[in-house]
Amino acid sequence: MCRMESMKLRPIDSLFGRLALLVVGVLLISHFAWFLLVRFDRSQIQTRYATEETVFLLDAVEQHALYSPHQPLPSRVSLVNLDSPEIPPPNQELDHQVLRRYLADLRERLPAGTEVRLALVPQQPPRLWVHRPAALHWIVLPLQPLPPVRSADRMIIWLVVIFIGGVLCALFAAWRLQRPLQKLVAAVAEFGRGQRVAPLSERGPRELRQLTRGFNQMVSDISQADSDRQIMLAGVAHDLKTPLARLRLRAELLEEVKLRDGVVRDVDSLSHIVEQFLAFAHDGSDQSMPVSVDERCEWIYRNYRSALPEGARIVRLLRAGPDFVLPTATLDRLLSNLLDNALAYGAPPITIETLRLPNAWQLIVSDQGPGISQADIRDASRPFVRLDPARGGNGHSGLGLAIVERLARRVGGVCHIANGLDGGLQAALTFPF
Repeated sequence: MCRMESMKLRPIDSLFGRLALLVVGVLLISHFAWFLLVRFDRSQIQTRYATEETVFLLDAVEQHALYSPHQPLPSRVSLVNLDSPEIPPPNQELDHQVLRRYLADLRERLPAGTEVRLALVPQQPPRLWVHRPAALHWIVLPLQPLPPVRSADRMIIWLVVIFIGGVLCALFAAWRLQRPLQKLVAAVAEFGRGQRVAPLSERGPRELRQLTRGFNQMVSDISQADSDRQIMLAGVAHDLKTPLARLRLRAELLEEVKLRDGVVRDVDSLSHIVEQFLAFAHDGSDQSMPVSVDERCEWIYRNYRSALPEGARIVRLLRAGPDFVLPTATLDRLLSNLLDNALAYGAPPITIETLRLPNAWQLIVSDQGPGISQADIRDASRPFVRLDPARGGNGHSGLGLAIVERLARRVGGVCHIANGLDGGLQAALTFPF
């Protein structure tokens, strides 16, 4: 029994999914890197700003002491003699990362040999003591405000908003980019099922427009070739049916029974071959009403059972349910070809079975005949191939299974030919939900 592989939805396998994944990944990496860079640079810039402000204030105090010593200094700025007991001791290693960076930057900006000390007195604002080389006093300044080390940043909120907006815009652009390709894929699937496909509009990038133009040209050429073939075959069939009808009429007038029966059988075989040629060449879509497969199989089973010769037996196992429907004409042609093939080549009992799988419906026709060798399984559904001349009989052109495969594909199904586990040949038609 043919089992359809479970078709899991994998959005990443689509062009849109991969474009979306690429865009989201690139935006995420770029935003994260930009956030770290801006956060680090902002802390550095704020520390340098505090350093430059301190250097500017030191220069201003030096100029004040040199040119206008009698003018009062701001309340929090003072000059202290070198022998003052208030001078703080040299600082040990500080635990505050921002303070360490600030003092290191300040020492780099001041002349070599400048002493910089930080007075951290409890319940008092921190003050900065600076002594330049050859200076006669210490300059005491208030410590400039420094940016605190923050574990979170309000910038994250803006980054998230910008990131979401960028992702939405990029996803919309990716969707617009893959939309013409998605239409092309759907058109290819319809054309593969034998349906008529209208010319697609050439949209998208240059390569995609060229691909669409080539597909439209291919569909046009194949449609024209199929139309010419149908006209030719219809003319051939029309020209053959009239002589065959006259030949059958003349055969009925023969007096010798054995000769008459032989000629009639030959005429019937030729008529059947012509009908198979027309069925194989027919390329139009089925416009007949959908019908329940189980109900139609039951009806066909009764018709065949009443016309079967003695000893032939058909078994039905209809378990798909009323939701399994197919166009009436297509279903009749599928079953008639499969049953005729089983009656001609196989052995009873012949089984008609319908199933409901997790993701598809199945229609199976099997027999208990000799089956087909594994080497010939692939060629079983090729047109005009008769695997065993001894099994061919009269009136068979090797088109039965080829017609079945084409009809199944036209309505979105798949035909699988295999030998049954208990012997015989099995034709399983799988139709996805």
